[in-house]
Amino acid sequence: MLVDSHAHLDMYSAEELPDVLANARAAGMNAILSIGIGHGPAEMHKALYLAKEHNTPELNLFASAGIHPDEAANADDATLDKLRALLDDPLVIAVGEIGLDYYHVENPPIEVQKRAFRAQMKIAAAAKRPIIIHCRTSELAIPAAKEKFGPADAADDLLTMLETEWAPTGLPGILHCFSGTVEHARRALAIGFYISFAGNVTYPAAQGIRDACVTIPEDRILVETDSPFLAPIPLRGQRNEPAHTAITAKFVAELRGVSEETLRMKTTENFERLFPSTHWRGHHTTA
Repeated sequence: MLVDSHAHLDMYSAEELPDVLANARAAGMNAILSIGIGHGPAEMHKALYLAKEHNTPELNLFASAGIHPDEAANADDATLDKLRALLDDPLVIAVGEIGLDYYHVENPPIEVQKRAFRAQMKIAAAAKRPIIIHCRTSELAIPAAKEKFGPADAADDLLTMLETEWAPTGLPGILHCFSGTVEHARRALAIGFYISFAGNVTYPAAQGIRDACVTIPEDRILVETDSPFLAPIPLRGQRNEPAHTAITAKFVAELRGVSEETLRMKTTENFERLFPSTHWRGHHTTA
């Protein structure tokens, strides 16, 4: 019993994917949420196609669709209409990953990112879908990006938008690959968000992430890979894959002082509470 709440299955080749999914089944996983951003909005449908093609009773695949903040300049009317159309499929259970990112100097201007984020929040609210949030705090940004984006902080800007524009919908969401502070987590939890931890929680320099991890209520925590990126230690630097959710889950369980079995069970329950349509599909086995 284990769910990878965030994986980019469309970034594996057609030759790689069958083995990746077989490895996930062998690791005791019962579900993967395949994130539909592709290499740009023109590919946001691919996650859904893969979920339909490879779904099995033993390993349930679900999809999201969204426009990454790096691609915010491409969030035109036609692209937003495509997103709306994808949400007609019940396998597309979330909008994402969406948000704000001031990490790279080539990222779109802040107002362009905010406009795309706001438009997608409105689409998600109309479709009654949770949102999956991408955000890197500006403390992590390269110097040139800090100079470009000035004193603005992506995490603070994003949380303020969520508090004022998303919270009134009453719908939940996920802060994916959490890289913020205890205070960032507190603000997100206060408006009904779930916090998802990826392989970077295992990295030596990530003490701030670990500090936040131990504060998350057991009914709001998720685990993920963000694969093929961010492989956990001891695999850091290698290609990541959903099976490695088990490594992160074990690490998080030890960090929080609970059994691995409990962490697997709680994160699976949380995923199914967040996405009720996934519950009946699960083929749960204890691993």
